[in-house]
Amino acid sequence: MEGFAARPRMLALALTTALTTTCFAMPALADEAPAAAPASPVVDNGAIIVQARRRSETLQTTPIAITALNPAMLESRAATNLGDLQGAAPGLLITQQNSGAAAANLSIRGLTYADIEKSQTPTVGVVVDGITIGTNTGQLQDVFDVAQIEVLRGPQGTLFGANTIGGVVNIQRSKPTMEPGGKVEFSYGQWNTWSGKAILNYGNGSTWGVKGWYFHNQTDGYYWNAATNKRAGGSKDDNYGGSVLFRPTGSGFDAQLTVENVVQSFDPVNSTIANSSDGFCAAGYIPAASCNRNTTTDLYTVFDQPAYAHYHAPAATLNMNLDLGAVKLTSITGWRHSREEQTQDFGTDGVYYVLRKQHYTQWSQELRAAGKLIRGLDYVVGGYFFDSNYDLTQWTGGPALYNTSNPDAVAPGPQIVHGHTQSFALFGDFNWQIVSKVRLSFGGRWSHDHKDLTDAIGAFPGCVTYTASNYDTTGNCGTFGDGHISFSKFTPKVGLDWRPNNNMMVYASWSRGYRSGGYSGRALTWDSAHTPFGPETVDAYELGTKLSTPDHRGTLNIAGFISNYKNMQQNETIPGGPVGDQTITVNVGGAVIRGIEMDGSFKLTPQLRISATASLMESHFRNFVVGNVYGSTLEPFDFSGNHLIYAPTFSGSLNAEYTVPTSFGKVVSTFGWRHISPYDEQISIASTTAGTVNGETGRIVNGNDPRVRTVTQDLVDASITANFKLHGTDAYVRVFGRNLADVRTTTAAFTVAGLWSFASAIEPRTWGVTVGSKF
Repeated sequence: MEGFAARPRMLALALTTALTTTCFAMPALADEAPAAAPASPVVDNGAIIVQARRRSETLQTTPIAITALNPAMLESRAATNLGDLQGAAPGLLITQQNSGAAAANLSIRGLTYADIEKSQTPTVGVVVDGITIGTNTGQLQDVFDVAQIEVLRGPQGTLFGANTIGGVVNIQRSKPTMEPGGKVEFSYGQWNTWSGKAILNYGNGSTWGVKGWYFHNQTDGYYWNAATNKRAGGSKDDNYGGSVLFRPTGSGFDAQLTVENVVQSFDPVNSTIANSSDGFCAAGYIPAASCNRNTTTDLYTVFDQPAYAHYHAPAATLNMNLDLGAVKLTSITGWRHSREEQTQDFGTDGVYYVLRKQHYTQWSQELRAAGKLIRGLDYVVGGYFFDSNYDLTQWTGGPALYNTSNPDAVAPGPQIVHGHTQSFALFGDFNWQIVSKVRLSFGGRWSHDHKDLTDAIGAFPGCVTYTASNYDTTGNCGTFGDGHISFSKFTPKVGLDWRPNNNMMVYASWSRGYRSGGYSGRALTWDSAHTPFGPETVDAYELGTKLSTPDHRGTLNIAGFISNYKNMQQNETIPGGPVGDQTITVNVGGAVIRGIEMDGSFKLTPQLRISATASLMESHFRNFVVGNVYGSTLEPFDFSGNHLIYAPTFSGSLNAEYTVPTSFGKVVSTFGWRHISPYDEQISIASTTAGTVNGETGRIVNGNDPRVRTVTQDLVDASITANFKLHGTDAYVRVFGRNLADVRTTTAAFTVAGLWSFASAIEPRTWGVTVGSKF
């Protein structure tokens, strides 16, 4: 990989070789493959229809890197939530955060936001029925009621929002069928894990329909708490709601209103990975039995003090479409609210214990128009409005918090944060067939973002007013940060695709992604609270091809990319505040990420289908210099030699599905293997060496702490499903296993200012049985 890094032109050479080889190996290739139709329920004459560019077009004629996933694929994996899609698309990682409800770390092509704080928005957008979820919390969506999931790789800011610099996971749930029917399912598995789910449809068959659903998931958890001698990490969540679809005959109009709610209670646990180099272990604050444990098998025994978490998240979505023939108008209105209360021991045996209460509300409105200007030139144009508010109150303490039923009444003054974001955008996306078989795609988005953030420390006995001229590091209270700032940016995109025949497309594109700046939600001093961080941008260059076999039995898509990441938003730890140190967000130089991706699907026989994905990626930082505490002083630290986080060098998957017709129906067997090379989960410090950093005396960081690096993951999954008729309805019984090789490693890991370190673990080997019916 060092040669790969040293010779950027090798990326283009490797991709060109791959394209040339493929073209010679497959001289006659079909346009769309009916054999690929099972990959999506949204089909037209066998071609997969996607909405990746806010218009209906086939997967193989969409000139971007995209993977479409269907309900059958999710069912064969026994997928419960979005996290089970890890490895389903090239360059896609989805890991879970234990520090927030339904919180996910999503990474596409090495771009991620691995945090739960709501002062910043994710780099990868999760869009549900046209509504972007504005925080990492709530992104781990249940996937039982899904019509199609599209994974769009690379910046998608032109049509999906300014903050989708890494990509988009676009989830389309099933619409009311307007006919009586439904789907019910019950599963039971290891760790006393069970779920019961149901969807019911009704309507008059033509103009109106209603859909109601109720999902329940529950588990005792796969951790063992040595402090309480009980199973730990359990959860219980309920997801319920209803949807009404109205489509008057002959009007060209339809409207769908969806109202839903998620209620979740869970046991937030963290594994300690602290060792003798951490202050809490060295001082004996963390018991010796909890220190110096490994980051694999030891993760599944925790020593946390009892904690709890409650999450309520109601939401409403209104989608309206009006087809006037020459133009189609679309309106998407969304409202989401969440209320969270969570206590947590961060792997410290109660030394660092917090209570967090927060509320979050977002409103969004999108208006679009789509049509054709002239023959060969179509468009999507529109406007977008987004408004969000959140408040966070955090109490920090030790036994005084976890030994009481009302920790907020006994803890010292809390940190209080109020944040507000308001965004406006205008966008346009155009396709112009400039000559036969050649199409130019171009567009852009103008975004304006306004950010407000207020920080305060709550009152407690003996505190003094905290202002710019009155700062007491031993006891202070009152508002110390009240920032207001605006950002505007235009982000263009341009691409060219060529279809030499109906079986092949070659495309190239350049796009710019943008993520707005703001203020640090964890700032604890006047200066840091009033110092904003700026926007970050990504310039992404992509070259790819999409191929289909002439007998409609397979597809193969290959893409190469280079991403130039500028003014990255990264955390740094500096002195100041009541606890001595504080973590703030700053802009640093940037990074370069290069890669080649492949995904394909082939029907080898009428019974056997094989699919595969692969991603080879190389990345490095550029001038990643931030201030950090060394001893008692603040010095420049150079992190340029560290690895990017959630950016494995290689990841890939191989899946096989074999169907056997029987006298009672059919039996479907699936086997999946996902390989993910080791990757780091936090920008951290293994060790430092004294040196000159940008002309100053500073420290050279010698890589990330090895404790935040995963092991190689070879994840093996399998299932066998018997499909049959039961009293005239379609029924099925499925036996499944996940992670059958029992790989054990971290899914998130953090070191905290040299004081302690904690992590969460991936699901170990597990099994289960599912029974269900569709009617």
